[in-house]
Amino acid sequence: MIEIAMYQPDIAGNAGTIARMAACFGLPVTIIEPAGFVWSDSALRRAGMDYLDAATLRRAPSWEDFRARLPGRRMVLLTTKASGSYLDFRFRAEDTLLLGRESSGVPDAVHAAADARITIPMQAGMRSLNVALACAMVTGEALRQLRTEG
Repeated sequence: MIEIAMYQPDIAGNAGTIARMAACFGLPVTIIEPAGFVWSDSALRRAGMDYLDAATLRRAPSWEDFRARLPGRRMVLLTTKASGSYLDFRFRAEDTLLLGRESSGVPDAVHAAADARITIPMQAGMRSLNVALACAMVTGEALRQLRTEG
């Protein structure tokens, strides 16, 4: 089963939205600390609604701790700094979809550590989509492929 990981997210509402989506699909989510909000933030609860109780949420205290939990999993970074489209990517059940910070993405070392880097093609001059929307698009494609391929 694919997993979702958020690298030091800045916005509680986005984290709550992603957790809600993941709960609906039965996917685990890891938040790699430090986050830009407190875990009990009302925006997290508001966006996640009562779905947070059904979500499998994990917290990794650091990037290093998160990496230690990944043996056997492929880390797929969603980034605007990739050339390969998520539509052409072949997802696997053991993939972890890694999302960067809303304000700054991920540092170069995290970018380099990813096994694969994918992007969502956009019109010229557009910087990026909301991280929760991007996560939903890529997760939907990954699940479509995995259901189609058995």
